[in-house]
Amino acid sequence: MKLSRGLVWLCSSAIFFLAASSAIPQAGYDVITVSDGGTITGTVKWVGPRVKPPSVPITKNPEVCDPEGTKVRDLERIVVDSDGGVANTVVYLKDITRGKAMDLPEARRTLDQRQCRYVPHISLVPLHSDFRIKSSDPILHTVQMTGAASFNLPFPFQNQYLKRTMETPGVIDMKCNAGHTWMNGIAIVTRQPYIAVTDEHGTFRITDVPPGSYEIAAWHEGWKVAREAQTLDVGSQQMTKRYFFTEPITIDKKVEVKANADANVDFQLSAK
Repeated sequence: MKLSRGLVWLCSSAIFFLAASSAIPQAGYDVITVSDGGTITGTVKWVGPRVKPPSVPITKNPEVCDPEGTKVRDLERIVVDSDGGVANTVVYLKDITRGKAMDLPEARRTLDQRQCRYVPHISLVPLHSDFRIKSSDPILHTVQMTGAASFNLPFPFQNQYLKRTMETPGVIDMKCNAGHTWMNGIAIVTRQPYIAVTDEHGTFRITDVPPGSYEIAAWHEGWKVAREAQTLDVGSQQMTKRYFFTEPITIDKKVEVKANADANVDFQLSAK
C-alpha cells in the first residue's frame, strides 16, 4: 500500500479549498461491451481515536442556514458513522482505458444549495457533460469553482437551475462567496465510470468491471487543520475562523477482478 498527496489550500474571507486538477489521474477511455464483468465492493473505515471535525460559526441568514439554532456548521471534511465508516471518500480504478458506458448516478451529477450546504458534498460529473446546479434556499448563494473548472455562478432565485459543461477532468473545489463562509464542496470530473463515493456507512460498489488486474485508489479531501487564523468576513463584517488544511490523502491497492465474480477491497483511514 502506498500513499500520495495532492494540493489543498484556503484563501480569501470565505473558506475554500483548491485541489490540483491532476490529483485524480485519468487516462483516455473507450466504451466497449462488457458481458462478463465483475463487481468490486468494499468499505473505507476509520481506525484509532476519533478526530473532532472542524466547524465555523454561522454568521449570516441564520433563519435559513441554522433552523435548529446550532450556531455553528460542520465543514463535512471528515464524516464517520458509529461503526467507523468514512463517508465522502472517492474510490476509483486507476488508468482503466476501456469498459462500460458512463452510468454515474444522477444524484451525484446535480448540486443543490440547501440550508446553506452543498448537497451532495462530493459530486461526480462525466467529462464533456453538464453539471446542473440549483439553490433551494430563498437567499443569495454563489458557487465559485476553482481547479478543473473556473466559474463563479450567482443564484439569486430559488429553484432555478444553471448548468455548465465540464471540459477538463480533475478536481473542482467549490465555495460560496456570498458571506456563507462554511459552504464547501468538491466535484470530480471523470473520463470513466469506474468511480464511486462512499455512503454514510463507508461502503462503495463498482460494477461491470472487465476481468483483469487493476490498481484501485481511495481519495479523501483531508481533514487535518494545519493552522487557523481570524479573518474579517466582508459579507457579515464579523470575525470568523479561517482554516488551512493539510493535503488530500490517496491510498492505492491492487485488486484482481474475475468474470462474473465479486472482489472485496477495504481501506483504512486514521489520524496518524
